[in-house]
Amino acid sequence: MEFARALLRWQRMYGRNDLPWQGTRDPYPVWLSEIMLQQTRVATVLSYYSRFLDRFPDVATLAGSPVESVLQAWAGLGYYARARLAHACAKAVVTEYGGTFPRSAAELAQLPGIGRSTAAAIAAFCFDERAAILDANVRRVLARRYAVEGDPAQRAVMDSLWTVAASLLPGSRDMPRYTQAIMDLGAGICTARKPRCDVCPVQDGCRAYRMGRVEDFPARRKASPRPVRSAHFLVALRGRHVLVEQRAADGIWGGLLGLPEHPEVRTLRRQARSLGALAPPMPLALRRHAFTHFTLAFTPHLVRLDPALHRAPPDGSLRWLALGEIEGAALPAPVLALLREVRDDAADAGSGLTGVR
Repeated sequence: MEFARALLRWQRMYGRNDLPWQGTRDPYPVWLSEIMLQQTRVATVLSYYSRFLDRFPDVATLAGSPVESVLQAWAGLGYYARARLAHACAKAVVTEYGGTFPRSAAELAQLPGIGRSTAAAIAAFCFDERAAILDANVRRVLARRYAVEGDPAQRAVMDSLWTVAASLLPGSRDMPRYTQAIMDLGAGICTARKPRCDVCPVQDGCRAYRMGRVEDFPARRKASPRPVRSAHFLVALRGRHVLVEQRAADGIWGGLLGLPEHPEVRTLRRQARSLGALAPPMPLALRRHAFTHFTLAFTPHLVRLDPALHRAPPDGSLRWLALGEIEGAALPAPVLALLREVRDDAADAGSGLTGVR
């Protein structure tokens, strides 16, 4: 129990104690923060959390809102499957549990988008349950402390880490602070690169530190080259409007608005002609956006249509979006960045349009 006591003392003095989702026992904001924090840094989540909570203040409001509005509020945060699963989870809480989150980690883990570690965090923070978490930061802390060899992606290694994590838990009264403490330790002290072992509150019992092999744990998988996928995006302007499409629910940026995407330039030009373009679209500078498993290399192609042409988009998934409304639209971050440049250049040029930066 010395490990837990040392962490609790350290967290009171040096841990994060002023995050907006702390100091509440309401599982809804705690759940929301945990979902947003999956694969996302705290600093990024802070810029979205309060706005999202203002728009969807409780689980019933979130469940009763269209998924499109949830995706719109999530736009820019990335990993959009989380937003769709959050919406599905809210609906399940309302329909299956009468709008009240279940109180045990085991039941929470059955809800959409809530895995074992996230369920344990919610149960520990809100209900004092003695349930162990094992996110990436905690895996790193425990792998180093006990010099656990092997890749945590392997079932046997992960099972060992779960066993260790459960063995270190304090009493239920201290579970909220302990859970925050071990998260804080991994995020701020026992970091993946250049860990701050000199100020670690549990350095004495760390086997990896005694062996001089801190950065060897946990074992890292050999990174394979990230494949590159190419695409061409049509940026069709009609006055102060741009053509956008509703993307399919599956795949990248699922359910968001995007620019019409084509695998080849010839199909993009064909679409531009169908909209009334008299000249071929102008290719702009190649852009890249990294996803978890691949890099998207996309070339925007800009075409300006006659504002007098009120030709409706031929496809029901397409619509015209005012450039003045892009900030509130459900656009992925790289598309929003591109359209901001288009909007700003169009404003600078007045009736003309300069080359997009």
